This record gives sequence, C-alpha cells and structure tokens, in this order.
Amino acid sequence: MDITYYDHGTPAERWERGRMFFDAKDYAAAARVLGPLVEEVPEQTGPRLLLARAYYHSAQLRRAESELRVIVERDPVEHYARLMLGRTLQRQGRDDEARPHLRLAAALGGTFDEE
Repeated sequence: MDITYYDHGTPAERWERGRMFFDAKDYAAAARVLGPLVEEVPEQTGPRLLLARAYYHSAQLRRAESELRVIVERDPVEHYARLMLGRTLQRQGRDDEARPHLRLAAALGGTFDEE
C-alpha cells in the first residue's frame, strides 16, 4: 500500500489535516483526506459532516448528499446536517425535496419561516 501525504498519520492527525485544508478553502484536498478517514471511523459524525461540507463547497453535490443522508438517518435531529442537506438539494434544483429538511432545520434551530 502506498501512503501519501493525505492518508499519512493517526486518525487525529488526519482530522486536523482535513480541517486545515478545509479552513484554507482547499475543499478537494480536504475531501481527499477526510474520505478515507470517514471509512476508517464511520461512526463519528464530525469527520463525515466536514467531508460533506468539503464535497458541497467543491460542487460534488451527490457525494455531499450521500454523506448528509447517512448523518440524518443516524441522528434525525442533527440540525446542521439537515440544513446542509436542504441546501445541497436546493443547489441541485430539487426544491420540493429540500423544503422539509430546511423546515425541520429551522425548527430545530429555533427559527421559523413566516409562510
């Protein structure tokens, strides 16, 4: 197995490296680090959510949607994942599918639309 810079180190080191790339707005590199990390620790929400955000910001919307759906399936009241899923669906032009997620995110966040 060839080890690259992206997958070198402990899970904690790779988590920090993924966050560093994300903070630097290098979303594709963040996804390269975080993808294998999520496979290694699939039960952890933090790396998966950051991976979904990296996919979203690098316009890999189907991948973002897939990761976000895993999160909301495991934790239906995960506010930010609901919000991101709604926005991801909107960005794909799937407004009808996005609406329930955005409404639930607003309710969980304590903000309500005046429709």
